[in-house]
Amino acid sequence: MLTLLRRPPREAGATSTFYVLTAVAASAFAMCFTLNLVFQYRVVGLDPFQMVLVGTVLEATCFLFEVPTGIVADLYSRRVSVIIGFLLVGVGFAVEGVVATFAAALVGNVLWGIGYTFTSGALQAWITDEVGEENVAPVFTRETQLDLAFGVVGTLVAGVLGLVNLRVPVIAAGAILVLLAVGLWVVMPERHFHPTPRGDRETFGHMREQLVAGLRIARRRRVVRVFLLVSLLVGLASEVFDRLWQVRVLDTFAMPAVFDGDEAVAFTVFALVGTMVSLGASLASGRWLPQRLVDSSPGLPVALAMLLQVLAVVGVAVLGNLWLVLTCVWLRSAAMAFSRPIESTWVNRNLDGPTRATVLSLNSQANALGQVAGGPPLGALASWASIPVALLVSAVVQAPSVAAFLRVRHVVGGAPTGRPLEPFLEE
Repeated sequence: MLTLLRRPPREAGATSTFYVLTAVAASAFAMCFTLNLVFQYRVVGLDPFQMVLVGTVLEATCFLFEVPTGIVADLYSRRVSVIIGFLLVGVGFAVEGVVATFAAALVGNVLWGIGYTFTSGALQAWITDEVGEENVAPVFTRETQLDLAFGVVGTLVAGVLGLVNLRVPVIAAGAILVLLAVGLWVVMPERHFHPTPRGDRETFGHMREQLVAGLRIARRRRVVRVFLLVSLLVGLASEVFDRLWQVRVLDTFAMPAVFDGDEAVAFTVFALVGTMVSLGASLASGRWLPQRLVDSSPGLPVALAMLLQVLAVVGVAVLGNLWLVLTCVWLRSAAMAFSRPIESTWVNRNLDGPTRATVLSLNSQANALGQVAGGPPLGALASWASIPVALLVSAVVQAPSVAAFLRVRHVVGGAPTGRPLEPFLEE
């Protein structure tokens, strides 16, 4: 079976294939995700705990299958890995949309989680091999532009299809990704693949070595400890918000008359506004924030952004006006977009080249573990008590992140200074 996938019947150019793939995938993902949570709540009938559990299963699947699926891309073929990945993601979406039960949601998310791990890393490695490292930077820049543009297109299409039935955009997204996989089998070239050397392959042994090396670096560098702690706290707190803020809106407020009370139209508009606000915040971070402040005291804007995130979660939990709640949702997204490039610059300046990938990988793993550990308890709390209570608890969990960033807010000559991190990071 895998041999049949190795060579395309009609080979196309790598760059043009990559651009078309990016546009189609961005549209399909936006079509599915814009109204997916509304679909799960209104059509499937999931309760808050079940909704959070579905997200936790997805996170756990991605975490567990990242290494096994990477073997295909490392040893056999990146083209094959990408095709299998999009096929599984599409089937996962379709199963969830067609069957529309709690069990189908779990199975569908497991399938698309495994599919995502097949594409994760393999797609970027494939295009880098095909065009060459020296030529790939402008390709990735255009990829980002296409991803944003066609994400908006997919969001609009989701709103239109959602007027028919909330399951339609989910099923349509799955069908599009299955067709994308078929199209890639026909035209996707692979002329420059070479198996990854044994020492560079992602294995469970390699992950264990990364963990040990990352913890060793964290013991020596305070900023690294802060980022690992914050990633864990954010992971513990974020799953319940990401999965339940829409349910909070649906349970508490009627949709505005301007949308004729239609939830599909309303949440499509909410998503578009959120995208534009986040994009504006990201641009503001790079253009308006004084570079001197970013260079010398990056912890100040990052801590402020983290504080805004915590306050926004509290606002979603306690406010009784729809537009104020939505403002808090958009504020949280904007704060995350604003701080992300600053955080990335800050942590990379405190890492040496050989250790950078190790620490960044460990940072992602800490966030994933936090989501897996924090999602079910907070989801159960949302079902047992209420969603506002669970959101308030998640805000309390994330709040120490503000103090952690403030206590290492200065950077002088690439080395962090500031007050000791106790009691947060005591050795």
